[in-house]
Amino acid sequence: MAQLAIAVLIVIIGSAICSGTEVALLSLPLLKARQLAQNRNPATLALLAIREKVSRPIASIVILNNIFNIVGSFIVSRIAAEIFGNLMLGIFSGILTFLIILFAEIVPKTIGERYAEQFGLLVAVPVRSLTWLMTPIILVLEKLTAPLVKGNHRPVTNEAEIKLLAMLGYQEGLIEDDEAEMIQKVFRMNDIAAKDIMTPRVAITYIEGHQSLESAQQEIMQSQHSRIIVTGEELDDVLGVALKAELLAALVQGRGQDPVNSCMRQARYIPATERSDKLLKTFQTAREHLMIVVDEYGGVSGVVTLEDVLEVLIGEIVDETDRNVDLQALARQRRRRLLQRQGFQTDLNRNR
Repeated sequence: MAQLAIAVLIVIIGSAICSGTEVALLSLPLLKARQLAQNRNPATLALLAIREKVSRPIASIVILNNIFNIVGSFIVSRIAAEIFGNLMLGIFSGILTFLIILFAEIVPKTIGERYAEQFGLLVAVPVRSLTWLMTPIILVLEKLTAPLVKGNHRPVTNEAEIKLLAMLGYQEGLIEDDEAEMIQKVFRMNDIAAKDIMTPRVAITYIEGHQSLESAQQEIMQSQHSRIIVTGEELDDVLGVALKAELLAALVQGRGQDPVNSCMRQARYIPATERSDKLLKTFQTAREHLMIVVDEYGGVSGVVTLEDVLEVLIGEIVDETDRNVDLQALARQRRRRLLQRQGFQTDLNRNR
């Protein structure tokens, strides 16, 4: 009887360890394993190696689990038949099956899923050793199953999952609401083009470059922008960009007769379809704060600033010199007034 009890315990405990280990390794995210491996501990490094190529360790565990279940059950049945005879063998088999389902499957898998990190670190080194030991068998199995799993590689994560994790983290109090909002906005950047955040051409402040600083003094002083577009005879003929501070400094220095274009610097151009994430990189690389947005025909659509791009992430930025917060709304108002003066009042009312 003692021999039978020992055999039953070996089968249940061995199968339980295999079941719990399998679930723990599969439940632990790869990103979490990479985070744990930063301390360079042998257990965490072994766990990361397992998670990076989990198919072989899982195959080893499944093989060992089946050895416990099939071979162990066969041996237990032989011992039970000698003790109880064929009459009681069926009842004993039913009890053994119930014990295996409960204590070798349900309970260990529940524990393995709930304590995946602790369980995974505990068994990582033994599982890696077991995998090396069973490598010849696993290689044969991989050759046999290769046609079924070929090209089935999946990415570790994706944009939707990261957004969901940020939302869940906020709901559970793990991250602040502003942090969750910032994460959501970061992913919006590649969906927003320059034309969506630019100041439209009807709201652009510009000065013709051929006129003298003295004649343009009033326009310079009334401008609420620190950078002013310098053009030729029309807006589509952009000559460059002038800093308001430099224009005012030139006036103070008595250079009022100099042309405006003597104080300007070169302008940079970007297409209206440029994504805001790439635009931010361009601003950083070029060390510029303002760029001219052009349409598909090369005409000026508007201007975009570094501030416009940053507002995608952190919301509206307003300083003490801003008289108009939403320049796009101002542009729509100007366009409406222009159309009204040209006799399009009826069409405007119809489209509202």
